[in-house]
Amino acid sequence: MNRRTEALRVVEDGQRFSPDHKGKTGFDEATSNEIAQRIQRPVSDEMLRLVHQVFLPHSEPSPAVVVFTSMANAATSTDTCTSVAEILARDSMRSVCLMDANLRSSLQPALLGAPGNYGLTDALTRIGPIRSFMSPVDLRANLWSLSCGTPEVDSPGLLASSSLRDRIAELREQFDYVLIDTPPVAHYADAIALGHLADGLILVIEAGVARRDETTSIVANLRASKIPILAAVLHEDHSEFLEKQSK
Repeated sequence: MNRRTEALRVVEDGQRFSPDHKGKTGFDEATSNEIAQRIQRPVSDEMLRLVHQVFLPHSEPSPAVVVFTSMANAATSTDTCTSVAEILARDSMRSVCLMDANLRSSLQPALLGAPGNYGLTDALTRIGPIRSFMSPVDLRANLWSLSCGTPEVDSPGLLASSSLRDRIAELREQFDYVLIDTPPVAHYADAIALGHLADGLILVIEAGVARRDETTSIVANLRASKIPILAAVLHEDHSEFLEKQSK
């Protein structure tokens, strides 16, 4: 997949915006080798700088649980979320969970090769340790995937369940970073529901698609919901990274 992203600006809250059930775990050797090669591939300087500014700051506590969402195209937030997970996981001392909370139209299994027949929905409706619903996706076992899981009649409604908070807390205890991919915020409120349980949100804006007034309205809605916006990322074919802007 051709990936070129531009981190527009990192905005802090208030800144102006211009199992008793067990699934199978692991993969066969061929799949594991393919994933290992993917993780070792070059990444753009823009994504590296985004990771260092948001997740590896020099003077501020690092956010541990972060929601990723797009304005309209779910593929762009999935792409960005997956890239960040891959970069963070290159340090074997960091444990990273890539959580697929797009219960509307999941794209992560296709990107990471993670099995999609168990995962988040199962973890929210069954008992058992959270890792019994997850799979490691690299040979060093420090990057794990929690897929969207078995489809339910009202899968998105599970995001309002009391068990979601417990599962997020469980993930916090077991991983240094939990990256949550969600459906487009312009169409669904899932990102806001999960944002209340996270340390902040990264908003992916599609170049040439998202209107300025719509983006401004979404940002205002996120702030009104008290969801900290950690960064805004412009997703387009040709872009350059713009420096972090202070208040």
